[in-house]
Amino acid sequence: MKKISIFALTVLTLLSGGSSYADPVLPVQSAPYDETAIANVNINSALLEAKAMNKDVLLIFGANWCKDCVELDRSLKGQSSALMKKKFVVVKIDVGNFDKNLDIANAYGNPIKKGIPAAVLLKPDRTVLFATHGGELADARHMGDQGIYDFFNTIAEKRN
Repeated sequence: MKKISIFALTVLTLLSGGSSYADPVLPVQSAPYDETAIANVNINSALLEAKAMNKDVLLIFGANWCKDCVELDRSLKGQSSALMKKKFVVVKIDVGNFDKNLDIANAYGNPIKKGIPAAVLLKPDRTVLFATHGGELADARHMGDQGIYDFFNTIAEKRN
């Protein structure tokens, strides 16, 4: 009878939302593109930071639904991380379903026209140094970490 009571108490505790043990803490996987960000504010902040740190600003246009965009973000945080930190102030700009921040994309020559992710490299004075116009990153899933690193390293080297 005592075993049944303990079992019943455990079931009632679990059903009520309580727990007699610590729930495992799972890592929170954040989306790479902040859908609530005010892109112009982030760009202006990045331009100031880039000027102070003698770096360029790298705008990455993408969306959370885009597998290539997510893969690019993963790679930029992986093998390309040191390059990104050394050379660029990175701003990720959510384009939603090609219905958000289009004014920003258009201001920089519409780099998203042939697909996302897309990139624009700016000097701190907003001068465009480079922009993707042919969908160069739109197949990031198949570029691999080394291909993505090489792409951005080539851009960084051309700047110097």
